Amino acid sequence: MIDPLVGDLAGETGRLREAGELTRIELLGIPAWTVTGHTLARQLLIDPRLVKDISSWSLWRHGVVTRQWPLIGMIDVGVSMFTVDGPEHRRLRIKTTQALTARRLDGIRPFIESTVAGLLDDLTTAADTGPVDLKSVFAYPLPMRVISELMGVDPADQPMLLDWYKKFFSLLTPQDERLAVIERMGEYFTEMVRTRTTTPADDLTSALILATDGGERLTEAEVVGNLQALVAAGHETTVSLILTTVRALLAHPEQFELVRSGQVDWEVAIEEALRWDGPVTHLLMRFATEDITVGDTVIEEGSGVVMSYRTIGRDTTVHGPDADTFDITRPTAKRHISFGHGPHICPGAALARLEASIALPALFERFPDLSLGVPAEQIRNLPVLTQNDLAEFPVLLG
Repeated sequence: MIDPLVGDLAGETGRLREAGELTRIELLGIPAWTVTGHTLARQLLIDPRLVKDISSWSLWRHGVVTRQWPLIGMIDVGVSMFTVDGPEHRRLRIKTTQALTARRLDGIRPFIESTVAGLLDDLTTAADTGPVDLKSVFAYPLPMRVISELMGVDPADQPMLLDWYKKFFSLLTPQDERLAVIERMGEYFTEMVRTRTTTPADDLTSALILATDGGERLTEAEVVGNLQALVAAGHETTVSLILTTVRALLAHPEQFELVRSGQVDWEVAIEEALRWDGPVTHLLMRFATEDITVGDTVIEEGSGVVMSYRTIGRDTTVHGPDADTFDITRPTAKRHISFGHGPHICPGAALARLEASIALPALFERFPDLSLGVPAEQIRNLPVLTQNDLAEFPVLLG
């Protein structure tokens, strides 16, 4: 039911919804449960019986799943706020929140604006020879430059990081190569943390190292784990958010006109795009520490549970029978949980929204006649099971 090559995402979403709010799936040969209903997802995302600790997964304990499983890197990512629960999660998350402050986000706004302006110039240059790939020239580099600026990453290292994360997410990457990439990323961020420990700077890495919240500081391994996860979440979701919002608006010119004319705010259009075609398709994975009864179904102790956020966003019981329709006037547009819900809600959601709210208006202000450079049906997803990652997005600037 889950296609690892993402050949028909819309069809997969429809089939999952028809299967019910909780259904069994298979992920590259491994059985799991997936949640597709909005209300049930909100309920289970705050259920303490579902945890992130991989040692609670029976298939991992019994050696059925090993490090050779291609999706293991999405689950076993070291110690970070993304892999622990309860008081330990709160301790790690509070320190991250303490570092990723509203003041820091306000401070990064001028950098985002100047970066967007420079990338728009790059689009103009690249378009001299015809259609230009909006992803590779604009949407792809922007979030990595922003998260790197926040963290204090050397700009010269950004292409290397982009290449690493591309290989990490793609299911076409041989597992031995993916594991090697994971090891190199760990070494890179460990070295970065050690450098900032001895020589702090005004960046997120240093803030994480120094954060105390009245208690002990994070260990080196905890800072490294948080940074790795923040970079992954901080750039990959924003790339998708920018592209899927552009795709949705170009496909619905009558609604796009509502945004252009100021009748509907960009914020609302972005939220509807998050609901309708969000950045995360399937989020791996939580594990049941005991049997959990859902109606007539039991999620057995030790089972893995996936949140299928794209299908959750199309829940007809919440968004009406036209949930498959992109509609920025929809009264429930903001009632999505595309960035998660509960204790593990995405800590980078505010940054992703900020980048999109700057990049999208600027893009269409510079290129008001921007249009698709190929028929819409030719735009395909990369073989990334967890992310709504478009292979390319050719456009004509007009």
